[in-house]
Amino acid sequence: MGKTVAEKILASHLVEGELKKGEEIALRIDQTLTQDATGTMAYLEFEAIGIPRVKTELSVCYVDHNLVQSDFKNADDHRFLQSVARKFGLYFSPPGNGISHQVHLERFGIPGKTLLGSDSHTPTGGGLGMLAMGAGGLDVAMAMAGKPFYLIMPKIYGVKLTGKLQPWVSARDVLLEVLRRLSVKGGVGYIMEYFGPGVKELSVTDRATITNFGAELGATTSVFPSDENTRIFLAAQQREEAWQELVADDDAEYDEIMEIDLATLEPLIACPSSPDNVVKVSEIAGKPVAQVLVGSCTNSSIRDLSIVAKTLDNHEVSPEVSFEVNPGSRQVLENISKAGDLHTLIHAGARVHQAGCLGCIGMGQAPPTGAISLRTFPRNFPGRSGTVGDKVYLCSPEVAVASAIKGVITDPRDLGAYPEVILPEKYLLGDGRIVAPWPAGDDVEIVRGPNIAPFPEFQAIPETWTGKVMLKVGDNITTDHIMPAGAKILPLRSNIPAISEFVFESVDSKFPLEMKNAAAHNVFGAIIGGDNYGQGSSREHAALAPRYLGVQVKLVKSFARIHKANLINFGIIPLVFSDPADYDRVEQGSELVIAGIREALENDSEEITVECDGKPIQAKLELSKRHREILVTGSLLNWARS
Repeated sequence: MGKTVAEKILASHLVEGELKKGEEIALRIDQTLTQDATGTMAYLEFEAIGIPRVKTELSVCYVDHNLVQSDFKNADDHRFLQSVARKFGLYFSPPGNGISHQVHLERFGIPGKTLLGSDSHTPTGGGLGMLAMGAGGLDVAMAMAGKPFYLIMPKIYGVKLTGKLQPWVSARDVLLEVLRRLSVKGGVGYIMEYFGPGVKELSVTDRATITNFGAELGATTSVFPSDENTRIFLAAQQREEAWQELVADDDAEYDEIMEIDLATLEPLIACPSSPDNVVKVSEIAGKPVAQVLVGSCTNSSIRDLSIVAKTLDNHEVSPEVSFEVNPGSRQVLENISKAGDLHTLIHAGARVHQAGCLGCIGMGQAPPTGAISLRTFPRNFPGRSGTVGDKVYLCSPEVAVASAIKGVITDPRDLGAYPEVILPEKYLLGDGRIVAPWPAGDDVEIVRGPNIAPFPEFQAIPETWTGKVMLKVGDNITTDHIMPAGAKILPLRSNIPAISEFVFESVDSKFPLEMKNAAAHNVFGAIIGGDNYGQGSSREHAALAPRYLGVQVKLVKSFARIHKANLINFGIIPLVFSDPADYDRVEQGSELVIAGIREALENDSEEITVECDGKPIQAKLELSKRHREILVTGSLLNWARS
């Protein structure tokens, strides 16, 4: 039987296990990336491992999240990251140089390679034919130390594309359609692989939009083949030597298959407050819009900003709309400037910001109260924008610019002829600010500001665990619910005691204080949750900060992949209800006892009894042997040291 693209990359990087669906495997990681919101902690963890230099083929430290320097914290962290890159042998992409995923696609991505990033949108690299996966910072630190990355062998979900996109319909609409069909948990346990005759109609940046946005499916990653379009993109980046053809065999088999005729798609939009709340734009056209943002790691390429500029050639932005553009990289900014598109954007009324994530993670650009904000971003979780009760819609650049012109949600097909965008055969590279790794052996001092706190230590678990349910939540709880982003909180990512004060802030603002009071009486905490608990970003702080407060058990109906891995890495026991109906039997404030938990982990038990207020509930231990060893020691760092 032939192999898919994903299976070929998996096979060439397998170092432990067998490629059997549902079994744990370990992969050699070629490249890593971090961004500053997760990178500060990842490098503190790498430093704690004690390895003098990264052992990957290539590792890059990006600064793209915490760009607003309202006080010393972010600026200090940027200096820390630059000094860490020098000391440990990483490339360094400074503030304003661009969003990690866009820059990595342009300057570092290589078809057939593995990429592990401390950001959930790392699958962007799949648009280039990479196996690119998001993970917690500690997993990335281990990869930089030369250790393999462990995961459960996913199934392969084939998405067969036929036809060609119609005018005013773009790659964004492809993944909105997939989300409409599958939901935000429809990709859990799968690699999404795109194939079929429609693939050749999509450029690399089109494909990267799809693989980036595919993170919202809960998928392990998404991947396209490396073909002639890939070669053209790399040639334009003056990196054609990095190209290799990588396509699925003709007789490759997929575990599931979905077919999409690109020609049948029309402009789509995700309504508040979930990326899978998808409808046709034509169905909700006419709603007044107060803010329109174009950019983020999903849609900030030269193509995306060029189509916006060309549309604005003969239009102005409505005076009722704040229209803002966040370029994806310095390369994008330089090229649209040379083409004259930057002037068009400014003249039409756009506010052009520095290249970075900005409003996507609540770093400024919060929308007004009660008003609609249209964004080409990947997420619209409640309050993520920085405004309580926000009304954030997710759409393509075409829908965004049409709506900015009209002042209401607009089907872009109403604008008439579709502008032609001709990309240059050779890009201005825009990489002059990227700092190459310093030579090994140079004496480099790591710069530490007062906001950088020591990494906390965690003890091994006891034989019998007793504690209290400190919080009960429902389905699709995101990492934004657990550990919020935003300009107020993101600068505290390198200070676990400080950032822990905001755990579950939007759910129960008293949670940190209640956890501290419980810890003062030697009472440990448990969280009860529904399906797809921990969806969203890779931020390990959503596991690390609760663990610091004393949360040691999470009992839910099901977990999102990255969050579950992060829980294990920091010694939080992830339990799954054997019978989901038992969720209703556990209340906030219930007393829990888990007798023999250590023995159950050591003896590979698949189920354990949890006493809830004296009554038994069965829970599953869906863990590999390595997971169990980590939990017994109390954390991945403890396990690695032992």
